[in-house]
Amino acid sequence: MSRGTERVAGMSVFDPQCVSREVLEHATGRWGGLTLAALVDGPLRFAEVRRQVTGVSDRMLWQTLQRLEDDGLVTRTPHPTVARRVDYELTALGRPIAERVCDLIDAIYDQLPGIVAHQRASAAAAVAASTDGGEPASG
Repeated sequence: MSRGTERVAGMSVFDPQCVSREVLEHATGRWGGLTLAALVDGPLRFAEVRRQVTGVSDRMLWQTLQRLEDDGLVTRTPHPTVARRVDYELTALGRPIAERVCDLIDAIYDQLPGIVAHQRASAAAAVAASTDGGEPASG
């Protein structure tokens, strides 16, 4: 059993009914992980988060922030100004998770040269196999 499943008695991220699985999905899903990483250096307005998390639609970012807020990982602070302003910030619950997401991103960056080389070799093997009609070599 992994250390993650041993920490909380009666809970397992491997159990589809456990709330931890839902939170894991919110925190590490495509937009959730990027949103948490964007907020690690401090509070941001919605538009600032959107600029950092390029490619996300306004609707998807709003839903992501809402889920993270519902999980207690992010707090939303509206300001009483004429031009509507809302800041998003990591909570005490969200900060350690966001920092670990950033650690994962750093690990990916560290391994990226090898990953790219492997992807290129796999693509070349697939092309070679398709031109000679055979199965790609396992490796």
